[in-house]
Amino acid sequence: MFVCFFAYVGALLAATSLIAADAPTITFTKSADQLAVSVGGKPLATYVFRDAKISRPYFAHLKAPGGTQVSRNHPPVQGQDATDHGNYHPGLWLAFGDISGHDYWRLKAKVVHDGFAEEPKGAAGRGSFAVRNKYLSTDGKKTVCTETCRFTFLVRPAGYLILWDSTFTSSGADFYFGDQEEMGLGVRVATPISVRKGGGKITNAEGGKNERGTWGKQSAWCDYSGTVEGRHAGITLMPHPDNFRRCWFHARDYGFVAANPFGRNAFTRGEKSKIVVKQGESLRLRWGVLLHGDPKRREPDLGAAYRDYLSVVTEKR
Repeated sequence: MFVCFFAYVGALLAATSLIAADAPTITFTKSADQLAVSVGGKPLATYVFRDAKISRPYFAHLKAPGGTQVSRNHPPVQGQDATDHGNYHPGLWLAFGDISGHDYWRLKAKVVHDGFAEEPKGAAGRGSFAVRNKYLSTDGKKTVCTETCRFTFLVRPAGYLILWDSTFTSSGADFYFGDQEEMGLGVRVATPISVRKGGGKITNAEGGKNERGTWGKQSAWCDYSGTVEGRHAGITLMPHPDNFRRCWFHARDYGFVAANPFGRNAFTRGEKSKIVVKQGESLRLRWGVLLHGDPKRREPDLGAAYRDYLSVVTEKR
């Protein structure tokens, strides 16, 4: 036990030592319904935990280094953005089309913010906070499961890295995750980055390109990037290697990608998946989200960025 404790402390110290001494400070500004995240005094993203139209938490207006916005405007701007899925695709979000028959992806059932499990805390090159969420039944009368979600923001060589760490449990009854395309961590990219509207591209770790080469494929990571106002910028989704199953990527040329470990039948036509979480037990899901940008239109070494992500999460185990 003591060996594990000291190993954990040592890992945290090692992770901290990887932050450059002159790294910009990550700060948070909380209001009644949202939390603004800044890096070096400039906006990084907005975490919205209460919204009259969108009944689940999400991040909006994510920005890469240099201030380039890499998620679609929210709400979409008429005449500037593709306006489909205006409420379903607000930026970056975790949602599920089927938890015990309830649909949180299409906003038919609500995810309610139940407070901060850890208050926002910022420092040079890093910041974090944690929230509690309740997943209500479609009629709103009972809690299907609860989620504790921790977010860590890191300034890394390739850009800004968001560590997403969610644990689902229930003290009342068993619950299950179903099998659909619309499950997991999703992002709607800025319109200039999309393949269809902006000439951007989707790539995965195996070299697959765009929807044809990445949809329904399992991969270590999937990137969506392009040119925005003369800068190369994008978002990379990187599932944690210790998730219960590798993610398939639900990637679309119109500007959307989701990392989904649940859709075995939806993506492969194989045996239908049903992941049951027993009463009192838990399911942990983790991803890394890299926001990257370069003023000289240089594309990042995503293989190196993924190895950097692995070095960070290995230290945090």
